[in-house]
Amino acid sequence: MSGHGEPIPMISTACGPLTGTAEVPGDKSISHRSLILGAMCIGETTIEGLLEGQDVLDTARAMRAFGARVTDHGGGRWSVQGVGVGGFAEPDGVIDCGNSGTGVRLIMGSMATSPISATFTGDASLNGRPMARVTDPLALFGCQAVGRKGGRLPMTLVGAADPVPVRYVVPVPSAQVKSAVLLAGLNAPGKTVVIEAEATRDHTERMLAGFGAEITVEDSDAGRVITLTGQPELTAQHIEVPRDPSSAAFPVCAALIVPGSDVLVPGIGLNPTRAGLFTTLREMGADLTYENERIEGGEPVADLRARFSPDLKGIEVPPERAASMIDEYPVLSVVASYAQGQTVMRGVKELRVKESDRIDAMATGLRANGIEVEDGPDWWVVTGKGHGNVPGGALCASHLDHRIAMSFLILGMASQTPVRVDDGGPIATSFPIFEPLMRSLGAQVSRSV
Repeated sequence: MSGHGEPIPMISTACGPLTGTAEVPGDKSISHRSLILGAMCIGETTIEGLLEGQDVLDTARAMRAFGARVTDHGGGRWSVQGVGVGGFAEPDGVIDCGNSGTGVRLIMGSMATSPISATFTGDASLNGRPMARVTDPLALFGCQAVGRKGGRLPMTLVGAADPVPVRYVVPVPSAQVKSAVLLAGLNAPGKTVVIEAEATRDHTERMLAGFGAEITVEDSDAGRVITLTGQPELTAQHIEVPRDPSSAAFPVCAALIVPGSDVLVPGIGLNPTRAGLFTTLREMGADLTYENERIEGGEPVADLRARFSPDLKGIEVPPERAASMIDEYPVLSVVASYAQGQTVMRGVKELRVKESDRIDAMATGLRANGIEVEDGPDWWVVTGKGHGNVPGGALCASHLDHRIAMSFLILGMASQTPVRVDDGGPIATSFPIFEPLMRSLGAQVSRSV
C-alpha cells in the first residue's frame, strides 16, 4: 500500500463494453463502526461481509490494542469479543491508522472519555490532515490532545478521567466529527447532544440504537438534534454489512461512459444519507435503475443496474446534497467530463481536507486530460465534452488518495488515449479487489512500469 511501500503505477485504456456482475466489497463506514461498537459491547459481536481493505484492517488492529479480542474467521466473517463501554485498556504501542481519516477520528472518540492515553499516527497523507475538528469537541468532555503543529498526527490523546456530557453544534457537515462526539458520549454520564444543520450519513445513530444505546433523533429549526444517554451497557449483535455505495460508484460510473455496457451491482446500501450520487446521475440522464429493493439489517438495499448513457447532460448539483455524496464527487467529475454542458458542484469545502485536496487533485488531472475545470474554495465546475471527445493521455497524481486513483482509471476507460496514474497503491485501503473486478467486466486496467 502506498505510504508503506513502493508506488504502483497504473494505466487504463479505452475498452469494449463492460458487462457482468460487480460484487463490490462491504461498506467501509459500517465496517469501521461494527468493529468499534463491537469492542465497546459486552459479549461477542459477529460480522458478515466486513470490508477487508487496509483502512478497516487497521481499525481491527487498533481494537485489539485497546483490549478487545478480534478474530478473522475467513471469507469476510469476523468476531469481536468486547470489553464494554469504558473498558478499553491502555495500548502498549502507537496506534497506526494508515490512510484512514474515518478510522482515526472514530477511534479517538471511542477512547476520549476513558482514563487512558494513546498515541496515533498514520501514513504521509493522514499525518497531513487536520485533527482539531475532532480534538476540539473531544476537549469539551475533558480529553487532552498534544500533536504536531496545526493539530496534526502523530498525536497523543489523554482521555478524560471524569468526563462530562456535552452539547455540540457541528460547524461543518461531517459524519466523522458527529460520530466521534457520539462515541465519546457513550462513556460520559448524562445526555450528550449533537446538532447538525445538514444531515450527514447516519450509520452511527442507527448502529448505536441497534446495539442498545438510548438515542433519539429529532428535526428542529436548528437542524437534526441527536441525544445520546451515556454509560449504557451495549449488547453484542450479529451484523451483515451491506455492500459499499462508495465502491459501487466506480463500476456504475464506468458502465455509464463505456459504449455498450450493462453492469449489475448487487446488494448496495442505499441509506438516504449515502445515495446522493445515484440521484445525481439519474438527473444527468443516466440509465441507472434499482432492482430488488429491500431492507437488510435496518438499511435499505437494492441491486443497481447501470447501462451506457451517451446523452448525459451537465447539471447543478444541489449544495444540500453534498453530505450524502461527499466521497463520490471525484468520480462524478469523471462522468461530468463525458456529459454535455457544465456540471456545477457547490458546498463541497470538505473535499479540500480529505485524503488529499480532492478538488485540486481532480481539477489538475482533468485539465491535463483536456477537460475544462474552474474551481474555488468550496465549488468547482466541469465543462463536459460529450461522449467520445475526452482526449485523455495524461499522467495523473493520486496524492496517496484511493478515490483519486480510481477516478482517473475510470476516466481512461473511455478516453481517446490511455490515462496513467502515478500510484494505484492507495486503492487497497478501500477497494482491494478493484483491479480484478474491473478486468472481469472487460476493463483494460493494469499495473505499468
